Amino acid sequence: MKKTHIIILIFIAIAIAVLISFMGDLTTYDTVASAREKEGKFVHLIARLDKTKPVEYDAIKNPNYMRFIAIDTLGHSTEVIYHNSKPTDFEKSERLVLKGSMKDGRFEADEMLMKCPSKYKDDVEANKKNLSSN
Repeated sequence: MKKTHIIILIFIAIAIAVLISFMGDLTTYDTVASAREKEGKFVHLIARLDKTKPVEYDAIKNPNYMRFIAIDTLGHSTEVIYHNSKPTDFEKSERLVLKGSMKDGRFEADEMLMKCPSKYKDDVEANKKNLSSN
């Protein structure tokens, strides 16, 4: 074999090894039921805030503790404990992506991403102006 063929094969082997190492980082979104089955394992949970239940957060007592109820897309709910400060406009969020694990029947979130409503979605006048200016 030529040296270039050997170098190309080594490069391909390294590329495959890198791709395989990234496969371990790929995660799927889970529901409350599937997260309960994987208790103790790190999962991504997609849910929304249950606005009928109170959000427990006291910035003076403990600014790194928030407790609330989240409902997944199938309607299952779980108590969520988030050990960080309460995000701005938390109650206005449409959807939450919670990263963490189930422990003792509740979800312990290490990280939380929020999808907030678009400020342009229901602004009919702004949409009319954009359409007429084109």
